[in-house]
Amino acid sequence: MQIFVLALLGPVIDQNFYYAGLKLTSPTFSCAMSNMLPAMTFVMAVIFRMEKINMKKVRCQAKVMGTVVTVAGAMLMTLYKGPIVELFWTKHVHPHQSYTTGTVESSDKEWFLGSILLIIATLAWASLFVLQTKALETYKSHQLSLTTMVCLVGTLQAIAVTFVMEHKTSVWRIGWDMNLLAAAYAGIVTSSISYYVQGLVIKKRGPVFATAFSPLMMIVVAIMGSFILAEKIFLGGILGSVLIVIGLYSVLWGKHKEKKDEDIDDIPDPIKGNQVNGNIISVIEDIEANEVDLQKAEANNKKLSISVPEMPPMRVHQEP
Repeated sequence: MQIFVLALLGPVIDQNFYYAGLKLTSPTFSCAMSNMLPAMTFVMAVIFRMEKINMKKVRCQAKVMGTVVTVAGAMLMTLYKGPIVELFWTKHVHPHQSYTTGTVESSDKEWFLGSILLIIATLAWASLFVLQTKALETYKSHQLSLTTMVCLVGTLQAIAVTFVMEHKTSVWRIGWDMNLLAAAYAGIVTSSISYYVQGLVIKKRGPVFATAFSPLMMIVVAIMGSFILAEKIFLGGILGSVLIVIGLYSVLWGKHKEKKDEDIDDIPDPIKGNQVNGNIISVIEDIEANEVDLQKAEANNKKLSISVPEMPPMRVHQEP
């Protein structure tokens, strides 16, 4: 059942809704909306008790505020486009050459619908991370097998969905062109390798940390989309992206402080008792240095003594 749901969330719901939203919006906007992933994952991890919340601590306040700011940035990008921001390498591009939606200019209605589809795809992706955390408890030493089965079941589910939604045989035609490269890259990299690597990270640091670096994708796609596709960048997208990055790294800072607190809690109590101003390492080093000095002093003051065993008295044999 876990494998079936993982395949349904990842290869089927996430990718299909993401491609549909990408078609109605733009590459940069789609990647920026994906930055809601850490916030959604954090909320779901709290609901399923994978993350602990104590509002009296600063690190928990940072995680909660970061989540709120991230969602606010995503909503700003969804509801507000604003004027076009001209970059120095796009000033000489003719308007009809811009690929805001891939080929044609999208209407506000299509843009809003695409935003909703992207939010659903991101929610499915966050659910995939949370469920994968539980599945890794069953497949602790068999992550490759788990990845293989998820991709296999996802392929069968995607085939079934395609037969229901598409009734033309031409949709299965790929050809030796960019379509083949896109399909191969999506299957090998964004599915197989991605699921395996994110499983390794989840096993070490948890689902929230595994989703914490998605803003890098937005930056790379914005640069490549502007250069290659002459994509238009709107003011609302820039403002929303800034809010998303600020909120995201607020969550990251909270996770970092939480990890440090957990490491301190793992230290034995006798060592904690000697802690002065939080400097545990210096106390341990001082104790070890004092022990070495004592050993050297004892070695210098110790005298070498040699004990010779007593020889038994010799008996002289006399002849009669």
